[in-house]
Amino acid sequence: MKKNYVILLVLVALVVFGAIRYDNFISAYNVTSFWRYNSMFALISIGMCFVIITGGIDLSVGTVAAMASVVSALVSPHGATLAVIAGAASGLIVGVVNGLIITRLNILPFITTLATSLAAHGIALLLGHNDAVAISAESGFAVFGQGDFLGLPIPAWVSLIAFAIALVALGYSRFGRHALAAGGSEEAARLMGLNIDRLLIVVYAVSGLLAGLAGVILASQFGAGQPNEGLGWELFAISAVVLGGTLLTGGEGSIAMTIAGVVLLGLVFNMLNFENGMGFISLSAYWQSVIRGVFLLVVIILQARALKKGPLPKDASTGQAAPTASAGKR
Repeated sequence: MKKNYVILLVLVALVVFGAIRYDNFISAYNVTSFWRYNSMFALISIGMCFVIITGGIDLSVGTVAAMASVVSALVSPHGATLAVIAGAASGLIVGVVNGLIITRLNILPFITTLATSLAAHGIALLLGHNDAVAISAESGFAVFGQGDFLGLPIPAWVSLIAFAIALVALGYSRFGRHALAAGGSEEAARLMGLNIDRLLIVVYAVSGLLAGLAGVILASQFGAGQPNEGLGWELFAISAVVLGGTLLTGGEGSIAMTIAGVVLLGLVFNMLNFENGMGFISLSAYWQSVIRGVFLLVVIILQARALKKGPLPKDASTGQAAPTASAGKR
């Protein structure tokens, strides 16, 4: 697809520009640091990709990650393994709750995940007593976020494994076909006999689980659970997914291009840090939110224009033009 080639060309151009302009841009230290940090965003973006493919949205991933970081930090004195499991499980629970509310109570994903986002933030603050929670230094939990394995950061391995599983699930499994069908036309998918409610519960559970793992990495990487971290992460994930060509209307998406979107956004912020270091510009971290918003707005406008010019997709069951979906549908 042409849009995929454009993203890849932009990535190559950014890498070449960075290598020429900045010393140590392609050094082993910068590359490993880049993946160590951005693995968290890769995880939540993979989960968000599945959600958006089904025509939904998950606004809770950032605060769920923050809550999971606090949970894993509190459990870390009992061992690194339990800390990882507890953090991931807390995210999974929120994801399942999201799916159940959306399917059983017929509440829009936008409203549901906004509510659980606020709840997760409140739980994180309550558990952490409105402060960061230090992890146990003796448990070895810090290795999960700060250690390396075979020359790569452990968080990078976690995101690569999640990427491989998601790639196979979307492209080669019945689960992926059903997710695409549900996003294309939920009504037609139900008429085909697909269990859409069960599918959506699984999709939101996966999103919550990956957000929980991101929170585990956050706590182990920075040495503390961060109840106030994660705000705006959902915007990064949505931006990466949309930059990767996934339609906000659902029914079409790519895990590989979602990761390309993560790398593209990560490279832009990485280059801004290098520019700050050179002293030519001085941009605070708050500019990252501005850039994410601009990226997201531009791509949404381009998507909307492309959808107006292109033909409506057809239902696989009827061959007729499918009704247009909305990003807030079930």
